[in-house]
Amino acid sequence: MSLATRTAVLSMHTSPLAPLGGATSGGMNVYVREISERLAARGKLIDVFTRRSDLHIPTVVDLAPGARLIQIEAGPATPLSKDEMFPLTDEFAARVEAFRVSQRNRYDLIHSHYWISAVAGEQLALNWEVPHLGMFHTLGEVKIRARVSEQESPDRLDAERRLAQSLDCIVAATGYEQRLLQRVYGVPKTRVAVIPLGVASEKFFPDSRELARAQLKIPLDAQVVLAVGRIEPLKGIDILIRGMALITDKSKVRLLIVGGDEEAGPEFDRLTAIADEVGVRDLLTFAGSVPHDQMPNYYRSADVVVMPSFSESFGLVAVEAMASGVPVVVSRVGGLASTVVDGRTGYLIPWRCPEPFAEKIDLLLRNDSLRKALGTAGVERMRAYSWDSVSEQLADLYDEILGISVAQTTSVVGG
Repeated sequence: MSLATRTAVLSMHTSPLAPLGGATSGGMNVYVREISERLAARGKLIDVFTRRSDLHIPTVVDLAPGARLIQIEAGPATPLSKDEMFPLTDEFAARVEAFRVSQRNRYDLIHSHYWISAVAGEQLALNWEVPHLGMFHTLGEVKIRARVSEQESPDRLDAERRLAQSLDCIVAATGYEQRLLQRVYGVPKTRVAVIPLGVASEKFFPDSRELARAQLKIPLDAQVVLAVGRIEPLKGIDILIRGMALITDKSKVRLLIVGGDEEAGPEFDRLTAIADEVGVRDLLTFAGSVPHDQMPNYYRSADVVVMPSFSESFGLVAVEAMASGVPVVVSRVGGLASTVVDGRTGYLIPWRCPEPFAEKIDLLLRNDSLRKALGTAGVERMRAYSWDSVSEQLADLYDEILGISVAQTTSVVGG
């Protein structure tokens, strides 16, 4: 157990309760919720602040004993793009401060997630005279380098350069991200704490495919290729769709894509047009956004999970798939290269083009024993990844930054 400090967690642009696969929801949402609940179980007091985008959600929602989600009024209570949210950071910070005053709280630490939150947290950290931790999750400069046509606002690029130097500590999910911060922004290793993401092994584990497919109304004899994530060009779903046209026997193959909301309409149209162009439209099903607690059935229904992304800071989808006993075929980028063992838990594809993805997908669909062997190896490897371990490392980091020694912690909690 750790000392019972109070932390303000800023997740301005997206709520940890949002369904996965929306324009602003993904692995970060899972991270914030899982970590907040587990830090609270370790004795930390956690308030997660997010911008209200829905008037029907209560102002305060209990996530777990000691952890709560607070909806902050900043701009209209409707979904907004990230570019529309940036001008609201000052208002968001002011409303967080107003909530603090109304509750007569003192926060010992700020932990910001994503650059927009970190911008809002800058003034709060200054006013409260507390340390400010940040987790970027993705970096605009890295996304641009990964895909030439990727567009990022000057506001984001400028803010990330400044924050990389001003944050008291940056939490990175992988050593690869730490090296990027050092190479791109000159951040010394001493200011970066590498703490990986985890997987909820109590939710994601191998179980009955028959039952999972029955609940999702997927035929038992179908060969299911699953992709999960936001529907945006950076995820490379077009590469996967073109690869499906190269599969040897497509008679039972189904491509199921989880993710996307109304804001992804243009990308849905583009992907559908590509599927028509290469003749696989009849294999394709868009499932839309799915609540995280329903994802285990999707993984268990799949024969293979594919992530053809141009950039991934960690790749939580791959981790959850492997924990569920499903082999993965992923781009050799970012955190994916750290978590997937090529040829043992899945395949790392160094080229972002359809042919190598198709080759490995085809191999797995035609070889039951190989698919099962890789799935079993994936489960074993993911035993080392747990949210409990992540929360322990993060709690220790909080205590270290606040200057709380092990002796103090033992005295306060144990005494």
